Amino acid sequence: MSAQFDETIQAEIQGLAEQYRRQGLRGMVSVMNERVLNDPQGESLYLLVNSDLQPLAGNLNEWPALVEDEDGWIGFYLNRSGGRFAAPHMARARVFTLRGGYRLLVGRDIFDLFRVRELIERSLTWGVAITLGLAFLGGVALAKSTRRRIEAITHTSRQIMQGNLSLRVPVRGSGDDFDELADHLNRMLDQIEALMAGVRHVSDNIAHDLRTPLTRVRSRLELLCQKDLPEDARGVVQEIIGEADQLLQTFNALLRIARIESGGYSANFSEVDLHGLVADAVELYEALAADKSQTLSLDLAQGIIVKGDRDLLFQAIANLLDNAIKYTPVNGNVGVRLRAFDQAVISIWDEGPGISEDERDKVVQRFYRVDKTRGLPGNGLGLSMVKAVCEMHKGALELRDNQPGLRAEMKLPLPKALPAATATEQESAGKTPALPG
Repeated sequence: MSAQFDETIQAEIQGLAEQYRRQGLRGMVSVMNERVLNDPQGESLYLLVNSDLQPLAGNLNEWPALVEDEDGWIGFYLNRSGGRFAAPHMARARVFTLRGGYRLLVGRDIFDLFRVRELIERSLTWGVAITLGLAFLGGVALAKSTRRRIEAITHTSRQIMQGNLSLRVPVRGSGDDFDELADHLNRMLDQIEALMAGVRHVSDNIAHDLRTPLTRVRSRLELLCQKDLPEDARGVVQEIIGEADQLLQTFNALLRIARIESGGYSANFSEVDLHGLVADAVELYEALAADKSQTLSLDLAQGIIVKGDRDLLFQAIANLLDNAIKYTPVNGNVGVRLRAFDQAVISIWDEGPGISEDERDKVVQRFYRVDKTRGLPGNGLGLSMVKAVCEMHKGALELRDNQPGLRAEMKLPLPKALPAATATEQESAGKTPALPG
């Protein structure tokens, strides 16, 4: 628009110059007066002054204070008032010196140009501000949506890593990249779950099918031992019977875990006093601890009742005690503690080699054994059964570092949460004197 204004002024200057060349100063003034009459708004500006800057013709009352820019254009403020001149108007013009000392000013009022420019700048400012605001709000909404989707995938992944292979990543059905990713992950999880179920099914079937003939073999070996055999042959048969017993224990453990995970024991639930149950299990293993001159320490709170399968809970506690005594060195210490806060907690710790943090999730898998304990007796199913029993009772098995050794905690839900005061009293209860190993 500024260029158009300049072109308009140049056109008027050319017209006046033509009249000046043809008809002299008088003819040019006549044209100026005619143009002034045809422009009542006064947008075109003309002023002819003598050498003393006295106005001779035009629509300006006096020679203004001029400011010249680098291109030779003149800028000045119009000295008018009233009507559309309530606000100061800026003008743009050219100035020429004529023969006889006359000076001619030709220009235009550029107030509308400034107003339009201001309107455009204001519109652009608001437009950019609104665009940035919408972009910011859109970005925040997109970031929140993305974070929610990632958190959902992360939450599901953590639960799956904890052993719940039946979970799947949620799909919104929007068909976006996250849905496509979730669909691929779910298909992969379907395959993994199918493979895991297949392996478990095969191992369970093998255990089931081999247990019966192995039992018959063991029975026949016992019958063989009752006959008159040389002493060395009897010893060999006894060793074979021992190996058969180990195999039967493994098969029985596998089948029992399979029944626990399938919910086959759920009908045997009843109220179980954990104090008596843990004390019975400890009494069973006192002799084993005494053989290794170990100190077995007890700290059992009274009156903690849970709802569950007594035999399975006893077996789980016995497994933890058996591990603790087995891995604790001679003359070492084994501790057992029972407490109840928002849930019942059975803690059993030892002074053995412990389990590194990166292997604590693996040792609860079937047949997994830590390298440094692989030479000791065992089948790698003890902690698997404990974990299965805890999960069957809606609880959890947690393994921690005892510095040194391992601390295993069975956490079981209480039928009714104990009052805080009761829990505090149990926490502050005195310890039962240590039983000599």
